[in-house]
Amino acid sequence: MKTFEFDGNKYKIASLHQKEWGNSLISELRLKGNERVLDLGCGDGVLTEQLSLAVPNGTVLGIDASRGMIETAKGIRKDNIEFQQMDINEIKYQNEFDLIFSNAALHWVKDHKRLLQNAYRALKREGVLLWDFGGAGNCAHFIDVIRAKIEDGKFAGYFSNFEWPWFMPSKLQYENLVASVGFSDVSIMEVNRDRYFSNEEELIRWIEQPCIVPFLACVPDQVKAGFRDEVIAEMIKRTRQPDGTYFETFRRLKVYAER
Repeated sequence: MKTFEFDGNKYKIASLHQKEWGNSLISELRLKGNERVLDLGCGDGVLTEQLSLAVPNGTVLGIDASRGMIETAKGIRKDNIEFQQMDINEIKYQNEFDLIFSNAALHWVKDHKRLLQNAYRALKREGVLLWDFGGAGNCAHFIDVIRAKIEDGKFAGYFSNFEWPWFMPSKLQYENLVASVGFSDVSIMEVNRDRYFSNEEELIRWIEQPCIVPFLACVPDQVKAGFRDEVIAEMIKRTRQPDGTYFETFRRLKVYAER
C-alpha cells in the first residue's frame, strides 16, 4: 500500500479545521484516566497530546506513516506519549488498547476491512474505537478539479498508473464493513463539516498540505509548479464566494464501535 510523505510543520499551520474536529471528538470520550490509547494517523501530534491529558495515568501511542509528521510530533515530549513512524496498514497489536482513536486520517487507508480486523484484534475486551474520516461527498470541489487535471492531455501521461489515494465510503458501505468484523454497539453517523475558508491563503495552505501531495509526487520536478498553480487557480475560481470566503464540502463519517 502506497504511503505519502508530508511536511509536519506546514500541516500544523494548515490543519486548524482538522484540529477543531478532533478536539470535538475527544470531548465525547468518557475516560477513567488510566487507559492505553492508540492514535491512528497522529500527524503532527497535537491531538495525541490532548488525548494524553485525558489519560494522565495511562499512555498514548501515536503512529503515522509520514516521517515528516512524526519528526514534528516528537517535538511534543510528555512522559505518557510515544510516537512511532508506522504504516496504519501494518498494525499487528493483540489485546493491547482500551481506545483506538483517529481523526481526519483514515480516508488515506484503502482497505478498511483489513483495518477493522486489525483494530478489533488490537483492542482489549470492551475496548472502543472512535474515528472521524472523510466519507462520500467529501472535498467535492477539490476532487472534481484534480480529476479533471490528471485527465488533461498535458498531464495525463504522468498518471497512467496512478492509484487513487482515498477511500471515502457511504454510511451504508461502512455499516456493511463493520458488520463483517464482529464489533458490538456500533454507531455510524454522517457528519456535515462543510467549511468556508476565510481567505485565499488559507485555502491554498489546505490544498498544499495535504490534498495535492499524492498528485505532485507523480509529476517531474520541472512540471510540479505549473501543475500546482493550475490546480490552485481552478480551485480559487471554483470555490470563491461573494463575501470573499472559499467554500469546500467536508462530509465525514463518525464511527463508534465496541469490541
